[in-house]
Amino acid sequence: MITLWGRRNSANVQKVLWTLEELGVRFTREAVGGSFGGNRDADFLAMNPMGLVPVIRDGDVTMFESNAIVRYLTARYANGELRPTEHLHLAMAEQWMEWQQNVFAQPVLTIFMNSVRMAPEKRNAAAVAEAESKAVEALKIADAHLARHDWFAGSAFSFGDIVMGTFLYRYMG
Repeated sequence: MITLWGRRNSANVQKVLWTLEELGVRFTREAVGGSFGGNRDADFLAMNPMGLVPVIRDGDVTMFESNAIVRYLTARYANGELRPTEHLHLAMAEQWMEWQQNVFAQPVLTIFMNSVRMAPEKRNAAAVAEAESKAVEALKIADAHLARHDWFAGSAFSFGDIVMGTFLYRYMG
């Protein structure tokens, strides 16, 4: 059985939780990080020296980095379902996964931190406005793709949709 370390309100943990649920893979979750703490304990740092969630253990495999975990899970447990086997669709899923991490996640994180996590007196309205502009421009790109395709990987739901959906949900919230 897989063990997942992380808190449910982390967008990166949510990617892994959604993937596990879609795959129907049994797992247990240990609440770590944020208000739960534990991510600076020696045992946790031995699994992820950066002290960030999520982390999974699946038998002899221990991993951190949410997108890598999602790739691993879909390759191990559902190749051909959430992980396309056709090279073009796999490439598209991979592309949107990278795009989510490198283009869309940062403005969403800036907005979230300044609107939810920071005390009102520490919030940076200019940073939020700039991030909002970047997020809107990024979503125009995603929308243009989805105007021509049913899913980010083309013809079927994939891990590319999971990672995009998680951050879109965070952004809309």
